[in-house]
Amino acid sequence: MARRIVPHHQLDPLAVAQDFMLLHIVLFEPEIPHNTGNIIRLCANTGATLHLIHPVGFAWDSAKLRRAGLDYYEWVPVQHHTSLPAFREATAFPRLLAFSTKGTCAYHDMAYQQGDALLFGPESRGLPAHVLASLPPEQVVRIPMQPTSRSLNLSNAVAIVLYEAWRQLGFVGGR
Repeated sequence: MARRIVPHHQLDPLAVAQDFMLLHIVLFEPEIPHNTGNIIRLCANTGATLHLIHPVGFAWDSAKLRRAGLDYYEWVPVQHHTSLPAFREATAFPRLLAFSTKGTCAYHDMAYQQGDALLFGPESRGLPAHVLASLPPEQVVRIPMQPTSRSLNLSNAVAIVLYEAWRQLGFVGGR
């Protein structure tokens, strides 16, 4: 079934949550507007909702953010949350999966489910230890890399995981 595209400001938030969004991208304290702009574009192309956990390291009306997101900016419902606890209180996703180099399960071994919330940390430091410790170990997931590598670019990591999750869900809503 094809998904009808309408600007996010014309969508009923409840309808979005129930009918459109299979997956949720959650950025914990993102720092770089270019990455967030790229992720906005990625969410627009996959049908994912974007959640931002504040504080963010840039002005929300940043020209760099808009340039990276191009004209996709208006097509993505972005939800802002003051903190991770506020996000957890405001949402009731079946599962929160955290992506970290400290994860024990590889992203491609996960069985993704509709409604999963995929949590990524800030570019310079990743998710804090207390966030990772608050989740069951099987919900802390890694993307394999060379042993001497430190990390991937945030928007690249989100793209890798989001497309695998969407693939497993049959690319619902895609063409």
